[in-house]
Amino acid sequence: MAHALALTLLLLASTAAAQIDGRTKAQLLRRGYTSTATQTTETDREYLVFLPQGYESEKGKLWPVILFLHGGGERGNGKSDLEKTLVHGPVMEAWTKGRDLPFIMIGPQLYSMQRDPNAARRTGTRAPQPISRAATGQAAPWAHEGPPLGWWTVERDLTAMVDATLKEFRGDPDRVYITGLSYGGFGTWHMAGAHAERWAAAAPICGAADPKAVPLIAQAKLPIWIVQGGKDPVVRAEWVAQSAIDLEKAGHPAVRFTVHEDMAHNVWTRVYEGWDLYNWMLQHRRGAAASKSN
Repeated sequence: MAHALALTLLLLASTAAAQIDGRTKAQLLRRGYTSTATQTTETDREYLVFLPQGYESEKGKLWPVILFLHGGGERGNGKSDLEKTLVHGPVMEAWTKGRDLPFIMIGPQLYSMQRDPNAARRTGTRAPQPISRAATGQAAPWAHEGPPLGWWTVERDLTAMVDATLKEFRGDPDRVYITGLSYGGFGTWHMAGAHAERWAAAAPICGAADPKAVPLIAQAKLPIWIVQGGKDPVVRAEWVAQSAIDLEKAGHPAVRFTVHEDMAHNVWTRVYEGWDLYNWMLQHRRGAAASKSN
């Protein structure tokens, strides 16, 4: 039923020619769609598809695919706001910086927060915490699924984007990865649990898990690398640590959890500008044993 609903996503012709990076010959395309989640108020949105260096010249090659979910600050209308999604993350690293990241990458944009005027107040930034591993016992100020109006509300759109990208481009269905930061970290947890069979690996950054997702990820033995900033005042390290603990208790054989003690909520900057995450992803194929993830 969910698959049939996903197919109701109307994929439209690209509204603009591909941009080509003169340095690397990589391409950045826009793909249009009508969202199954927001079509009553926002239609004809777009998402980005990045085609890496060598895509055109290596005609017979199947490429690994990354679905990247941005944070709350990059939300927008999916058209004139779409390039806000290039502020952080792997698509920015490849397109803006010109790095040779050997992935096809999908960059959707979550709708604006105007649907919930109080959300910014509830999730606004605060001063970084000092380096400390002491737990406070402070409860998260949101429901189990994460901050309000998150990526879980466009779940069907995201799965349809992945399907469309695999069909239109030479993506390898056994090497599809998902990662995201902040709001996108919560979204990564949700999508990893709801569609564990789709992914070769998942990497949520500064986001905690919905408890409902934990047993599904553990049962699938989905390779996962959880990353958190120790000084994060928005998503506290203890909340994310609890997700890692719960995942291990649920029987996941290889939970990988890294805390950058000196970093705050922007820990994603260090992660995405490095190579470790991308190299780790490329070690995994869909269905492979999670015991190899470390």
